Amino acid sequence: MKLVKAIINPYKLNDVRDALSDLGSYGLTTTEVKGYGRQKGQKEIYRGAEYEISYVPKIMIELAISDDALDSVVACISETARTGKVGDGKIFVMPIEEVIRVRTAETGDDAL
Repeated sequence: MKLVKAIINPYKLNDVRDALSDLGSYGLTTTEVKGYGRQKGQKEIYRGAEYEISYVPKIMIELAISDDALDSVVACISETARTGKVGDGKIFVMPIEEVIRVRTAETGDDAL
């Protein structure tokens, strides 16, 4: 089992969720986050004055998946969230040792 964490632009969230739903039945958790990458923030213009935003707002999606679905899920998120511009985000993949469904006490892939 794997935990996939994807940090994407907020306006791409619905597109990614719809694409993942089309791919299969995946539950996900979202969190509003702020951060910066290599660009160190961005510059905005408000009423003619330029100012710098140090932390750019993003959305972090987290989903637990079986090993055999990893490649298709990562490709789906990557293709759907991509705009080709700086700040499209990142995808992190981490192993999961165990999953337990609280309601039924199912474990492993059955709990996903």
